[in-house]
Amino acid sequence: MSRSQLHRQLKALTGQTTTEFVRSQRLKRAAALLSKKGGNVSEVCYQVGFNNLSYFCQVLQRAVWSESFGVSDKMIFKWSRNQKQESANLETLHKDL
Repeated sequence: MSRSQLHRQLKALTGQTTTEFVRSQRLKRAAALLSKKGGNVSEVCYQVGFNNLSYFCQVLQRAVWSESFGVSDKMIFKWSRNQKQESANLETLHKDL
């Protein structure tokens, strides 16, 4: 089976791209380790295959938000962008005063 066939089959079976599938499996393993007190966050991060702690925390937080509250990544991104814009507007307003 070729690489492209594998990607197509995985997408058909799971509805996720290969990257999304691998990331979700890593996050499930991380959640299991964290709930069993399998080490601190940075240890778990490296155990499940993430090389960047801040990226791991960001991805984990997004996954928790999307599962707990049914919020999609796109909605989180829009909310984050709006929050940054509002804070920039407030800073401009304070400078004008």
